[in-house]
Amino acid sequence: MLAATATLLLATARAQEPRSRLRVLCYNIHYGQGNDGVYDLERLAKVIEKESPDLVALQEVDVGVKRSGRVHEAQRLAELTGMAVRFGPTQHYEGGLFGNAVLTRLPIHDVVIHPLPYTESTAERVTYPRGAVAVTVSLADGQKLRFISTHFQHNVAEDRIAEAHAINELFATEGDVMPTILAGDMNAVPDSEPIRVLLERWSNAIDTPAAPTAPSRDPTSRIDYIFYRPASQFRLVRAEVIDEPMASDHRPVFAEFEVQGR
Repeated sequence: MLAATATLLLATARAQEPRSRLRVLCYNIHYGQGNDGVYDLERLAKVIEKESPDLVALQEVDVGVKRSGRVHEAQRLAELTGMAVRFGPTQHYEGGLFGNAVLTRLPIHDVVIHPLPYTESTAERVTYPRGAVAVTVSLADGQKLRFISTHFQHNVAEDRIAEAHAINELFATEGDVMPTILAGDMNAVPDSEPIRVLLERWSNAIDTPAAPTAPSRDPTSRIDYIFYRPASQFRLVRAEVIDEPMASDHRPVFAEFEVQGR
C-alpha cells in the first residue's frame, strides 16, 4: 500500500513539473529550388514561418554555390525568418559548400559538426559525403537540449545503416541523458533497417498512418523524420507532414513536444 501511494505521489509530482512547449520542423530544401525550377528562399521562409517553429533542421543547403547564385542560403533564411543559424557543411560543391543547417529561436550554447561514414564516389556511382550538425540550446526553464540535423546517403543502402549506427554512437549512448531531438532526411522508409537501428535508441515522432514526404508534388515515400530521446523527457503533442508541394522536392515534417522540466 505504501509503495503504491509513493508511486502515485511521484507520478503526480512529475505531472505538475513545468514543461517547455517546443515546435520542431524538418525540411530538405533542395538547395532552394522549387518544383517550378525557381530558386526562391523567400518562398521557403514563408513555409517555415507559417509553422512558427522553435527549431528547424534543414538539409541540402547551399552556401556560395554557383547553381544557386552564390547565395549564403543558411544566413539568408535566418534573416528572413528572424532566427539564429548554424551551418554544417559536408562537402565542397561548385565553388561553395553544401550541407545541413539548424535554425532556432532559442539561445545557442554549442555547435558540433560530425562527419558520418559514406562510400566515396566512383565513375559508375555518384555519392556524397554525409554529416550531422548538432547544436545545444537552452529552453525557457534553462534546461539544455541538443538538436541535430542530418542527411543519410541516397543511393547506398549500406551507408544508411552505417550512418544510423554512427548517429547512435555519437548522440545516444547509455550514459548520455541530455534531452535530444534528431531530425533529417534519412532516405529510408519506416520499416527499413536504418530506421530500425535508430529505433533501438530513439522514439519516432511520426504521424499515424505515416504520411509520405517525397517527392513533394505527389509523395509516395516517407523518408523525412523527427526522433527524440529519452522518451521520459518528452510528450509528443502532435506530428504531421505539411502539405507543401512546390517550394522543395520534399515536404516538411512538423512535431510539437512538451519537454519535461528539470
